[in-house]
Amino acid sequence: MTARELREKYLKFFESKGNVIVSSSSLVPENDPTTLFTGSGMQPMVPYLIGEKHPLGTRIVDSQKCFRSQDIEEVGDNRHTTFFEMLGNWSFGDYFKKEQISWMFEFLTKEVGLDPKNLYITVFRGNEELKISRDSEAVDFWKDEFSKIGMEARDVDFAERDGMQDGRIFYYDEKKNWWSRVGVPGNMPNGEPGGPDSEMFWDFGAELMLHENSSFKNEPCHVNCDCGRFLEIGNNVFMQYVKTEKGFELLPNGNIDFGGGLERILAAQNGDPDIFKTDLFTSIINKIEEISGKKYGESASAYDMRVIADHLKASTFLIADGVVPSNTQQGYVLRRLIRRAIRYCHILGVKENFTSKIADVVVEMYKNSYPELEKN
Repeated sequence: MTARELREKYLKFFESKGNVIVSSSSLVPENDPTTLFTGSGMQPMVPYLIGEKHPLGTRIVDSQKCFRSQDIEEVGDNRHTTFFEMLGNWSFGDYFKKEQISWMFEFLTKEVGLDPKNLYITVFRGNEELKISRDSEAVDFWKDEFSKIGMEARDVDFAERDGMQDGRIFYYDEKKNWWSRVGVPGNMPNGEPGGPDSEMFWDFGAELMLHENSSFKNEPCHVNCDCGRFLEIGNNVFMQYVKTEKGFELLPNGNIDFGGGLERILAAQNGDPDIFKTDLFTSIINKIEEISGKKYGESASAYDMRVIADHLKASTFLIADGVVPSNTQQGYVLRRLIRRAIRYCHILGVKENFTSKIADVVVEMYKNSYPELEKN
């Protein structure tokens, strides 16, 4: 499956459930001075999640282009990027957990064709001190979906010392499975909405954490660790609480906020944890190989090529949204991306001016889905 096919399949699937397809917002947020970039699919939807009426109704779906400058230093492994696309669907006081979990299970296992045996779920453990219940409701809905295909989905409390514990659904605390604009429930001011979330992870196989040089070799593996075996492919946020003077109370109508990484779901569908081997990167990598005379499979060049591919893709999208290199704000980050890409190309032995050649590849790849690239 290509990235374009996956993107269109997702949008059409949720359109069939009554969601209205909307275009991606700019990478430069409008009327939001608190952040330099659009860093998640949820970000443009915050006004509607906290009560404002969306002009197109209560069910929305999109593929949002995102950029996270805080991930620049993380780029180079097989899963981190600064630029990515977030598939998102929202319910503003309309459908809730039962529908979202059922539809997401259907989309991943039937539309995308992912084997449910490799799918693992995390849910909110609860907080007794704050009198917030564990999300057993979501667990029951997930169990129903697995049982429909003849699978038992055992739910267990995650304990690091026990690792996987033969579970399918794992309870984690608020540091892992709670969403609000200010983080964990204890940080929320009165009037702030929030709620538990339920993340979905793809298992690429235990052998990925057994390499001799892995720092996780002797550690217990679990779905939310960073050993490389599991990859988070989506997160369902169930915004159902509001903080009050009396504590946490249920909202009259809950909201749904789903975000799923296009690159990561595609990697799961391909059966390879390296997102740079998906068609979202292969053309760019091929061009870098052509320019450098090096091969991506060589261990010394894979890291360098990932940095170059990610940074110049991100730069192309930022420039298309009106950012220019400078020494302040968004322009400073763009300049840093380009300079790092050039540095790593020098490491590969490239001395020629190559950046526009990579940009041409990015524009050709994405112009049908994001026409502003070719236009700008």
